Amino acid sequence: MPIIDLYKHGQGRSNLAHFAAMASLAAADGIITPEERNILDYFAEKLGITEAEYKEVMKEENKYPIESPLTREERLERLFDFFRVIVSDLDIQDEQLGMVEKYAIALGFSPKQAKIVVQKTIDIFTGRISFDDYLYLISK
Repeated sequence: MPIIDLYKHGQGRSNLAHFAAMASLAAADGIITPEERNILDYFAEKLGITEAEYKEVMKEENKYPIESPLTREERLERLFDFFRVIVSDLDIQDEQLGMVEKYAIALGFSPKQAKIVVQKTIDIFTGRISFDDYLYLISK
């Protein structure tokens, strides 16, 4: 079954696209380690990926390109959409953080930018921002 058949409209489609991109990143070196599998399992649960969708994405012959948005705003929007789901429990482990940074790089951020934008996004989503940043965000 082609992956496009699994895509639904709206949020489900977006979540499946995020998951497929993460799986592609994990498999980029030819194998998915047990640690990477655990991280993918975590993301699948957070993103609401069904067992059928998971199996389809994880097929060895499936390789899903990550389409890098053209503008910084579009890249940030993709990360924002992804973060809305994955930090819903306000907890992200170091291993998961590494995968998210790889995802940000695949979206078109430089490694340095990816690290910064991911950390700032985590701070925002988990409420660990300074009052000045809060004030700026609220005023904007």
